[in-house]
Amino acid sequence: MILPDAKTPLYSHPLPDIEKWLAELGCQQDKDNLHCWQIDKKDWKAEICLEVEELTVRYLEAKDTGEDLTRSFKYSLSRQDIEAAVFSGP
Repeated sequence: MILPDAKTPLYSHPLPDIEKWLAELGCQQDKDNLHCWQIDKKDWKAEICLEVEELTVRYLEAKDTGEDLTRSFKYSLSRQDIEAAVFSGP
């Protein structure tokens, strides 16, 4: 399976392509909530959920206070833009 061009809006990607992309970036799919994925990087951890209208990222214990930080990205953004924003960390 070949992913669409990175500049293609995420809404133009079939779900299996989005799942492949997340897996290639090191994300693990949640077995109980199949629309959510976890990523554990050296400096941060996050949960990425494929919601109806947007992709939501919750960075775990991201703030100095140890609180979670949530960001949302519309599917109209390109895969390249979402990847740059999400995987740069909190």
